[in-house]
Amino acid sequence: MTIKNLCVYCGSNAGNRPDYVEGAQTLARELVSRDIGLVYGGASVGIMGALADAVLAAGGRVIGIIPDGLLNKEIGHHDLTELHIVASMHERKTMMAERSDGFIALPGGAGTLEEIFETWTWAQLGMHQKPCGLLNIAGYYDQLAGFLDHAVDQAFMRAEHRAMLIVENQPATLLDRYAAYTPPIVSNWIEPGEH
Repeated sequence: MTIKNLCVYCGSNAGNRPDYVEGAQTLARELVSRDIGLVYGGASVGIMGALADAVLAAGGRVIGIIPDGLLNKEIGHHDLTELHIVASMHERKTMMAERSDGFIALPGGAGTLEEIFETWTWAQLGMHQKPCGLLNIAGYYDQLAGFLDHAVDQAFMRAEHRAMLIVENQPATLLDRYAAYTPPIVSNWIEPGEH
């Protein structure tokens, strides 16, 4: 699969472990080494800012997309390759999806989870065929991955849909899997008799 740009969802805070920022910076260097551009939420703070700064420092391309209402709150990054100021969160997410060939979540909070879960759900529904995954820096997503496996065990999620969310600990391994990604055949979301 050819990947020109990847959308990365991540926190506007840095978290309480240096591993999170360091992991984002490692991903940044890996993206640039593969000539993959970054699409992200346009902020200059937290993991978001560290990721963008590291891509730029390595000579890479960064497209930031931020709603006007968050421009001051999230301290919009004005030194990017492109900065798009949009009217709403919905417009932000739509543009991020359109400009990207795949999606990664780094550590973050509710917004990060909402974004990757929506994109992953779109993949399950056959609305796109782009890879989705979690970069599990310092085990941040261990418990979430375990919960998703539990959801499969309890028959609230299909195993093939769970497998569509790739989880890896190292940026290079995750990007290798994205490069080799073959979109799965998506079965019906609800089979007859399921409620």
